[in-house]
Amino acid sequence: MEELFEKMPVKKVYFKLAMPVVWGMVASMIYNLADTYFVAKTGNTKLIAGIAIGAPLFNFLIAVGDIFGLGASALISRLLGEKKLKDAASVSSFALYSAILTSLVLTGILLIFRDPIVKLLGATPETFAYARDFYSVIVLGSIFIVVSLVPGNIIRTEGLAMKSMIATISGTVLTIILDPIFIFGFGWGAKGVAFANVLGYILNTSLLLYFTHKDCQVATLDYRVMWISKEQVKQVLNIGFPASITNFMTAFGMAILNTHLAHYGSSQVAAMGIMQKIYLVVILVMVGFAFGAQPLIGYNYGAKNAQRFKEILRFDFMVQVIYATVLSIILMIFAPSLMKLFVSDSAIINEGTYMLRAFLCTTPFIGAGLVYTTVFQSTGNALGALTMSIARQGIVFLAVISLFSPLFGYHGVVWSQPVADVITFVIGFVIFKKLVKIK
Repeated sequence: MEELFEKMPVKKVYFKLAMPVVWGMVASMIYNLADTYFVAKTGNTKLIAGIAIGAPLFNFLIAVGDIFGLGASALISRLLGEKKLKDAASVSSFALYSAILTSLVLTGILLIFRDPIVKLLGATPETFAYARDFYSVIVLGSIFIVVSLVPGNIIRTEGLAMKSMIATISGTVLTIILDPIFIFGFGWGAKGVAFANVLGYILNTSLLLYFTHKDCQVATLDYRVMWISKEQVKQVLNIGFPASITNFMTAFGMAILNTHLAHYGSSQVAAMGIMQKIYLVVILVMVGFAFGAQPLIGYNYGAKNAQRFKEILRFDFMVQVIYATVLSIILMIFAPSLMKLFVSDSAIINEGTYMLRAFLCTTPFIGAGLVYTTVFQSTGNALGALTMSIARQGIVFLAVISLFSPLFGYHGVVWSQPVADVITFVIGFVIFKKLVKIK
């Protein structure tokens, strides 16, 4: 472990840790595209819109898992750098069993308040039944979605990014196989899409727990060591909650965006749902690079290796911005052709092309912002992590869309997120200069 995190050249160890995460993200991206293709081929615009409306639920559940997954992994990385191995093991156990208990309680609450929540997400009388079907199955399998985030993040702190990738890809492949069977073979519609996802997460979570037990030197499944100090719980939550709020805000932002678009028709909501799956081609890979590098950042910060820490950050920024710029330009050029792969409705194709090009304009700013976010998480900078988590698709986005929607109508709604991206980057830059001290 020391050889990997402390001595291996930065470029080599960066890609060794980040690329498996990126490939896992690519697998998720392929599934999103395949899922969108299968759903779009039903020709049912209401079904497409209903699943798009239910999509924020996924982000919400991932957000809950991130409280323990990202919060614990950030602390564990620093503890490993400080050579506090017993503390790191206890934190890993605490995170796992806390996630299990939380997800069980959450499942009951989400089922009890199902209908009002589905309406709150933006369902209309036309799309309500589809959104409710999708929501119900996902909630029943939510424990596997939430818990997967814990071992998936923690095993990477020991350099086992490849194992995490294997679990992710295995679950994704299973979901892709089951999707068309459930949608077309069984005619299950929105329920089929959700059920395929849940089964994929069951496989993913099972493999991650197996790898934790078999391959980890520090992280453990032993519940007997789960008790940690109040200060350590505070450190997990101080980073975990801001990290999770990022996904809460993603769910919130998607719901707000869908609600505003619903005034212009279900075709606009469907176009946004399809467009966002293509948009994830850029975003998921950037997230993969950012969070793949996080254990490296946290370890060297904990080890107080300032020179290596700075070198990692410079390289991380360079990778993010160059990748985002190049791929965004390519996707802008081929945007109409990409939309046509999923739907034949000319109105949805035109609207989706416009939305995609607007969102892609600011992806380099998102990439740089992701670096700032992972630095704040890895260094235990709770204020910076919290600020970034509530900005892009939260407070900043809400402020921009509230201003732009009445001023510019439909175009104001579409351009609200790109404008919020730039503002969030500026906020991250200022916080980094003011609060992160590297000595």
